[in-house]
Amino acid sequence: MKSDIISIIMPVFNEAKNLRNTLGQLRLSDNEELIVVDGGSVDGTLSIAREYTGKVFQTRSGRASVMNFGAQKAEGDILLFLHADCILPDKAFALLRGVLGDKRVAAGGFDLGISDPRVRFRIIESAATIRAHMTSLIYGDQGMFLKKDIFDSIGGFADIPLMEDIEISLRLKKLGKIVFLRPPMKASPRRWLREGVLYTTFRDWLTAFSYTFLKIDPGKLVKYYKDVR
Repeated sequence: MKSDIISIIMPVFNEAKNLRNTLGQLRLSDNEELIVVDGGSVDGTLSIAREYTGKVFQTRSGRASVMNFGAQKAEGDILLFLHADCILPDKAFALLRGVLGDKRVAAGGFDLGISDPRVRFRIIESAATIRAHMTSLIYGDQGMFLKKDIFDSIGGFADIPLMEDIEISLRLKKLGKIVFLRPPMKASPRRWLREGVLYTTFRDWLTAFSYTFLKIDPGKLVKYYKDVR
């Protein structure tokens, strides 16, 4: 394991429409590595990923298992889990290295931004920021980052079909402080646009509440999510 190297782990599944835009905006130095792990794409995802990194892998589907596989391949001592439709802010790597230098910090993410200029998305962003800072739960589209030794010590992501980000956040909170960085990460608005802003927002918050506080099985909640690409 190499010291102070960030391993960016990107789980992908049929992301040919967005992947080149996301990877083209990554500014990697010799201190970062990109690992793309595919869960069974049937479009051009793999060929696009290979334009940007030699570390492209395929494994069984399921985001938790895909991300765990990527973490096993990581050579860096810092892991950053990045969705294929999310854009990191400028100086993201320096920011997260800085906060992970604090031994009290267990993990972190970025405040949520959405790549759409309309006011409705500013409201969603503000609500997401309040939610994150109050609960210390890192959602997948916030770019979770942490030291690899911490990730390994807790066994990585639970092999569940949904809510793997919340589940691991609940465990990480017991180990130390959870931080959120600005500027925000920019997420694609595609799910809100495809499924409807009100429906998507209400569904996401209700399922998160149902899992976190009502302890409903993720296997039952996953049926409310459609594959949006």
